[in-house]
Amino acid sequence: MSEDKRPARSGFGLSLKGRALRYLAAREHSRTELERKLRLHEEEPGQLAQVLDELQAKDFISETRVVASVINRRAGRFGAARIKYELQQKGLGAEAVAEAVDSLKASELERAREVWRRKFEGPAVDAAGQAKQMRFLAARGFGGDVIRKVMRST
Repeated sequence: MSEDKRPARSGFGLSLKGRALRYLAAREHSRTELERKLRLHEEEPGQLAQVLDELQAKDFISETRVVASVINRRAGRFGAARIKYELQQKGLGAEAVAEAVDSLKASELERAREVWRRKFEGPAVDAAGQAKQMRFLAARGFGGDVIRKVMRST
């Protein structure tokens, strides 16, 4: 095979901006996430910051949209604690994370009941079964008070 007839590899030859846009086309990313993913592809110091500043100025990177996207994808399956952790891992500001968690707290009990209902056929018949159900909800990020309410109401 001659040099110019090689099959193109995915991502090969893409500019830093092109890579960033490819990531953003798949889902919303925070600036911190993009920095982490693109750091290895930076050819000159400061190039990545310049590209990310440009994308942020054009509103391709939006903290508000990242928060909304995470809540939309995760709220039906996870509690506020788990979603808070995920938002913090994305490098979002403390204020945006706090607002998101506050908005989730209002529906926490209903969401926990729905998650429990989808997983279990009914209330546990013994203490071991009840502990298993409680651990399941805790692992999903629901708080102890919400878990107790769900277990009492079943």
